[in-house]
Amino acid sequence: MTSFTTTKADMNELRRLKGLLPPELQSWVMVEKSIDVNPPLIRTEEIGADQVEIQIDLVKWEQFALDQRNLLFWHEVARIQNDTIPKEGWEMAALAIGLGGAVGELWVQDGLLLMLALALCGVAGYRLYQKNNGERTMKEAIEADEKAIAIATRFGYSLPNAYKSLGSALKTSIEITPKKRQRAKYEARLQALKRSASKAKAKMKAAREASGNAETIY
Repeated sequence: MTSFTTTKADMNELRRLKGLLPPELQSWVMVEKSIDVNPPLIRTEEIGADQVEIQIDLVKWEQFALDQRNLLFWHEVARIQNDTIPKEGWEMAALAIGLGGAVGELWVQDGLLLMLALALCGVAGYRLYQKNNGERTMKEAIEADEKAIAIATRFGYSLPNAYKSLGSALKTSIEITPKKRQRAKYEARLQALKRSASKAKAKMKAAREASGNAETIY
């Protein structure tokens, strides 16, 4: 269970993470301690038209090493930059209104209003499907991992160390996550990260060899 008190160590960690935001995000992205009961380790939500909040369960957070925390945090930053944070949910309300309207119009037999109600149901249902499409959300998560690596290099990490830190963070997440479905998501991200790291390693090797050949020529 999450503690509702915020210690000095908690405040220091939140300030440290705030400093890891790219400058262009610092004015409108907040970093706060999660106060929910049994919250996820880290999540990001829109809290207004022009403000986003990254919420962290600081109790679970302590189980990760500093570099692991940084890469998990930058994954959320990457999601913000990629604009894949879920928007304020109007779909369920629209679906309820549409279904209620459809039932009502069946009763009064108004064809035009019935079609409008069904159209509203269709739009809301499609948006809900998009939000909860597992393949799409996994693709977005993998893209955010790739961008988190790039952000880490921007903050001074070497490329190998960035991959290593995120990979170990995902391994720790797998170990401490009790829910099988969530573990499977972390495992899929870890496998994708390993493939990406192998490609990056091959590119670096090819670049070194090409540089060596150029030096030999000259």
